[in-house]
Amino acid sequence: MKLKSALSAPEGWETISAETHFEDAHLTVSTVEVRSPEGLKVHRWTVVRRKAAVIVAPLTADGKLVLIRQERVPIRAALWEVPAGQVDDANDTDTDKLAAVALRELREETGYELSEGGEVLPLGHFFSSPGFTDEQGFFFLARTVAPGASGSSPAESESILDCRAFGPEEIASMIVTGEIRDANTLGICAKLVARGLLSLDAQVFSDGPA
Repeated sequence: MKLKSALSAPEGWETISAETHFEDAHLTVSTVEVRSPEGLKVHRWTVVRRKAAVIVAPLTADGKLVLIRQERVPIRAALWEVPAGQVDDANDTDTDKLAAVALRELREETGYELSEGGEVLPLGHFFSSPGFTDEQGFFFLARTVAPGASGSSPAESESILDCRAFGPEEIASMIVTGEIRDANTLGICAKLVARGLLSLDAQVFSDGPA
């Protein structure tokens, strides 16, 4: 099955050739030759097409952010991160369906669920590493959340070591010290701060290492 990009083809970009080197259910690696709207030269590039992802910021009633500590094989490390997961349908970017996926990932990875009267807010999207992949992540805020009755049930491929709720000061300190250093978590924290949904103490950043 050819994995297609969820992105629409930008006007003026011309694909001259594409050679696929590897593909599976999650990603496709190809070498492409394209000409941009500027038309000055042909770009030859190795591109990874990957399913879109959802990234969810779960906030508790007392304003804490729920994170998981997960082992990441490519970097041989365990990181504190917000819950996230790939979208099953690579071409489906309907907001309501993506929100449902975000809640599913929240429940499976953390065991938390929306409290009665809670809401899921879309916060836009970003590109994880546009220098080599078209992967885009869709941000969602889930507030308020609380531990569910059934607990977590992560996928067999995931290795989640811990789950905890952290206050804004702790989050800021973890960013400064590098305990939080993945693009998903840094990106959604920046979005939350910019939207006035999370307040990180500026003093923590000014007191941290340069």
